[in-house]
Amino acid sequence: MIPEPRICVSFTGYRTYRDEARSQLASALEVLYREGFRTFLSGMALGFDLAAAEAVVALRHAHPDVRLVAVVPFRRQAARFPAVQRRRYEEVLARADEVVVLAEEYHRGCYARRNDFLVDHAAVLVAWYDGSPGGTHYTVERARARGREIVYLSPQLPAALRVCEFTASSPADAEVSSPLQRRLF
Repeated sequence: MIPEPRICVSFTGYRTYRDEARSQLASALEVLYREGFRTFLSGMALGFDLAAAEAVVALRHAHPDVRLVAVVPFRRQAARFPAVQRRRYEEVLARADEVVVLAEEYHRGCYARRNDFLVDHAAVLVAWYDGSPGGTHYTVERARARGREIVYLSPQLPAALRVCEFTASSPADAEVSSPLQRRLF
């Protein structure tokens, strides 16, 4: 069961993500952990969602009380993934503490429903986002409209949207620099 949203973090990002922000993501997760967040929700799409879920699994090695919730838009989501990515997905799904399946079959709007769920069940959204239109944009805008805290990781994000940046040589050394003071950091 997903706990109170105020102690949960969710993720959104592009399927084209190729680990460009691996250290940024690990640093962000370490800072969020230190601030009391223990439950992390991933929409389990290829790209950033899956990488974020793997980063949560890695964080759990250092902090066993971390929980990963896989939020799956429909039961056979990975059926059309390339074989290598499908195995990766299945490995992460097997390591999740909880799997929430929102629909038995694919239907129009199932990804938007998943994105709504991620925003509605978390206080913080970690986004690999550059301002491009699509599902990630929709999710960021929904989070913004609902007053969620948003952590932007994409280096291509326009400076006006940047809330904070994570810099560290290792997650344990994570520090936050920001032109705006964040509520948590």
